Amino acid sequence: MKPRLALPGAALVAALCLIPLSATADSTAVVDLTSQLKSEVDVDGLSAIEVGGIVILRGRTTDAATAQRAGALTQNLGYTRIANLIQIVTPPDDAAIERQAERRLAMHRALDGCRLRVDSNKGVVTVAGKVNQELQKDIAVDLVRQIDGVRSVRTDLSMNRSY
Repeated sequence: MKPRLALPGAALVAALCLIPLSATADSTAVVDLTSQLKSEVDVDGLSAIEVGGIVILRGRTTDAATAQRAGALTQNLGYTRIANLIQIVTPPDDAAIERQAERRLAMHRALDGCRLRVDSNKGVVTVAGKVNQELQKDIAVDLVRQIDGVRSVRTDLSMNRSY
């Protein structure tokens, strides 16, 4: 009789060992929900990832209501455990960005002789005008990119024909 009990006991132990493995595999599965939320909320760099039954929301917005709406939309998708890590940032001060960019560009000696204009719209800065050398375009962009509140830099720079 003992050999007959050992075989079903071994099968039971093997089955019990397999259950945690399959449960562990499911709990580490990653589901990307970003595309389902991206069209509904305006969050920069939005990422919505479900791991182990918890949805992690990341990104940046200037509006707290938008961050809360992303959480509510996730709940509407049927998820109850949500870690809303969306950062609320202050909107960029375009006038201050323009002043600081103009000041930095005017003070940099490598840009002497250049005629530059700066415009900022929601942290997207456009540097336009004329430069004397191709390298001056890179210098101008690098200087502006380092200013707090600048999200991106666009250029509309051309070469002076007199040089």
